[in-house]
Amino acid sequence: MTTAQHTAEELERLAVQAGRDLEEASALDVLRWAAGTFGRRFCVTSSMEDAVVAHLASRALPGVDVVFLDTGYHFPETIGTRDAVAAVMDVNVITLTPRQTVAEQDAEYGPRLHDRDPDRCCALRKVAPLEEGLRGYDAWATGLRRDESPTRANTPVVSWDARRRKVKIAPIARWTQDDVESYVAEHGVLTNPLLMDGYASIGCAPCTRRVLEGEDARAGRWAGLGKTECGIHQ
Repeated sequence: MTTAQHTAEELERLAVQAGRDLEEASALDVLRWAAGTFGRRFCVTSSMEDAVVAHLASRALPGVDVVFLDTGYHFPETIGTRDAVAAVMDVNVITLTPRQTVAEQDAEYGPRLHDRDPDRCCALRKVAPLEEGLRGYDAWATGLRRDESPTRANTPVVSWDARRRKVKIAPIARWTQDDVESYVAEHGVLTNPLLMDGYASIGCAPCTRRVLEGEDARAGRWAGLGKTECGIHQ
């Protein structure tokens, strides 16, 4: 499937209209719209916490590109989940890496930048490589959900990503954790083993801990650092 590249102005109009039209649509219908509108200029991003959005997108667009950021700090289980997704699902996993290795970053900025300046570490190892990796796409999908944390409570299903000048799609924005678990069980979707070990949201190993009873799903990310997002969705 191929589609013509859209201008930024056309993309913004599409985003605004779809944001109105698709707010109540099913996740699969949202992704079918994306596949039909953007074709191979559409991709899914995945942290490999689970493969729910990748699985949904593969039903709408078999062979869809699934973009994964290998920061150099991931848990082994996360890398294993990525490899399993690439092996068994009808998707094309694309791994992005930062400009510098961890050792090169340590040499320039000092060791454990993530402890001293987590915003800069995320900017170097997540935000910058993603922006470079998304250049060839008109639209991208993410697994953001409104129930994950207060900072995500107003996540739109379709929106205009003004910083990257692309359409941003959150097909499961209205889903709950129960919805995710039901979909995983029904379709046998791959999930990160750490989800069974007390982790509710999985990022880089140095900045992720297990959540405590009563905490929201993202409480284990950058705990104690006054930080709630990596910068990709801000």
